Order: sequence, then C-alpha cells, then structure tokens
Amino acid sequence: MANTYTQIRIHFVFAVKDRTSVIAPTWRDDLHRYITGVAKEQRQRVLAIGGVSDHVHLFVGLTPTMAPSTLMAHVKRASSTWVNENKLSMGHFGWQEGFGAFSYAASQTDAVVRYIMEQEEHHKTHTFREEFETFLTRFGIAHDEKYVFHDI
Repeated sequence: MANTYTQIRIHFVFAVKDRTSVIAPTWRDDLHRYITGVAKEQRQRVLAIGGVSDHVHLFVGLTPTMAPSTLMAHVKRASSTWVNENKLSMGHFGWQEGFGAFSYAASQTDAVVRYIMEQEEHHKTHTFREEFETFLTRFGIAHDEKYVFHDI
C-alpha cells in the first residue's frame, strides 16, 4: 500500500486454555521467540513479548492490512501446534478462545514495553484475572464477567 502511513500499536493479551499454568520457565522464552517469528512472518513489527505460566502479552506495530483477529488466529494456531509437536506441555496444549487487544499511542510505547517485560514481578502480587479486569475497566470496555471468566 504505497503512500500509506500508520502508527497502530496494539497490546494483545491471550491466555492458555482454561487459564492453566502450563507454560514452564524452561521453554517460555522459546515460545516467545516462536510467537515473535509468527508475527514477523505476517509482516508485523513486534515491540515486546512477555508473560507468565498462564498467559502471554504481545505488543505489535500492526500494519493496516492485518486485522487483529487474523494475527491472533495465526499466532495461536501456529504456537499451539509448535508446543504440541515438541511435547512441551503435559497433555494437549491450547489457547483460550478470544483475546484482549488494547491500543496505545506512540508516546506510551516505552511504558507498555516495560510493563510487558516485568510480567513476572507484576504477577507476584496480581492475578491474571485482576490484570485483565483492570485492562477492561481502564479502556472502558463493556463486558459481562460470566463470559470473560466463564471457565475460572
């Protein structure tokens, strides 16, 4: 798309199916590198990736030709297949249906990157549920808890 200039920064948050804590520290960095590769294959610019045992944060510079749901479909499908083919998780590994996607201005990039890179520290005092509810509230996203957290 010649002569198209955009600044679309999206912070994705997605969880392991049933929000189980199965992403082990021994392979978490490999998973993050794999997800980064998938996003780059889709021509997206990865600004940061991080997470803990039950969810991942992915911050990208999204191109205007890629829908957020399309990127997440690629990332989740490819990464769950990779985890299962490499037998990294006991039993079948999968991602929870859906995701969170939150947009940020360029001036907020450093703060978002720092937040994502400090996930382990953050989750010593906050649960994933508390974190996700905070995002929904902060961004004014109407939601029904029975659907957002139906499996907890």
